[in-house]
Amino acid sequence: MFRIIRILLVSLIFVGQTSCLFADRIKDLTSLAGIRSNQLVGYGVVVGLAGTGDGNTGITLQSMQSLVSRFGVTSDLDGFNGDNAAAVMLTADLPPFTKPGQAIDVTVSTVGGATSLKGGTLLMSPLLGADGETYAIAQGNIVVGGLGVEGADNSSLTVNIPTVGRIPRGASVERLVPTEFLSTDFVILNLHRGDFSTANNIANAVNDLLGPGIAIPLDTNSVRVRAPEDPAQKVSFVSILENIEVDRGTPPAKIIVNSRTGTLVISGNVKVTPAAVSHGTLSVKVSEDVNIEGGDATAIGDGAQANAAGAAVPDTEIEVKEDLAKAFLFDSGVSLSDLVDAINAVGATPSDLVAILEALREAGALNAELIVI
Repeated sequence: MFRIIRILLVSLIFVGQTSCLFADRIKDLTSLAGIRSNQLVGYGVVVGLAGTGDGNTGITLQSMQSLVSRFGVTSDLDGFNGDNAAAVMLTADLPPFTKPGQAIDVTVSTVGGATSLKGGTLLMSPLLGADGETYAIAQGNIVVGGLGVEGADNSSLTVNIPTVGRIPRGASVERLVPTEFLSTDFVILNLHRGDFSTANNIANAVNDLLGPGIAIPLDTNSVRVRAPEDPAQKVSFVSILENIEVDRGTPPAKIIVNSRTGTLVISGNVKVTPAAVSHGTLSVKVSEDVNIEGGDATAIGDGAQANAAGAAVPDTEIEVKEDLAKAFLFDSGVSLSDLVDAINAVGATPSDLVAILEALREAGALNAELIVI
């Protein structure tokens, strides 16, 4: 059954009707173009494991051989044991404006047969950006929140994920990501959710405070704002800009149906034009049995078996039951609460509910977009 939470839906109506009373800051509605984090990835070797490593995995042994060769140690693969080592992949996010020498967190994940990274130490490994350049160097002790235990009879217990760990502030930034923030004479505000009304409201709010022509809405997602030419004033300008309060545009009328979880969400602007809906249920029951005609019969279980003098004749019973159709009428401009009450009143099942909404949309009586996810 679709979980239609009446309180939630009515609250959506209230929010939609009183949105003008609660304004949002520009910093909560937008982000500055070009000011974003950058993803980094790397490969490394973790050592010091208590027998939970990769074992004699080729990639691990080759990595260990390559690593020790940098220190003048020469040995073939037979001279290494990977039980206490693991090959890992490293991931990290490089925040904007992070300077060389600052530290960022690193996530460490196994790529071989290691069962746990608990107690391991990551050896110095480069973190690369999308351009292949090294932006940070990672190294340090791994913090693992998971636990894995295995018995002699191959029984095992795993809590959380012991094959993924984290090194807080485990990477040192070595390269600054260039940005045009200080070199341009404007900033562009990108809306988190594109909306023409919201973009226009942002431009009007900025112009009302800073002067006409300062902000220009470019499209549904972006607003261009003229910034001071002096780079020293740009930070304070953006600080003022992002704290300006703006009324968000009223969102479009939508009905979202999650077919997997049975969740139905209806926005507060959904209305129905005059329409009549009839809802009923048809059920069919088929029963199979066997009758014996002529001669004697020997009962076996729930059925019957005929002897040489009798014959088994299939007997099928079909029962059809149709519930009385329930009808309800929508008047012009029916609100969300009335729509929810009418649907709940007929006891609609998930499939019935979707069918009703689709029929209303096809009839042109539903002024909302129906989205099934």
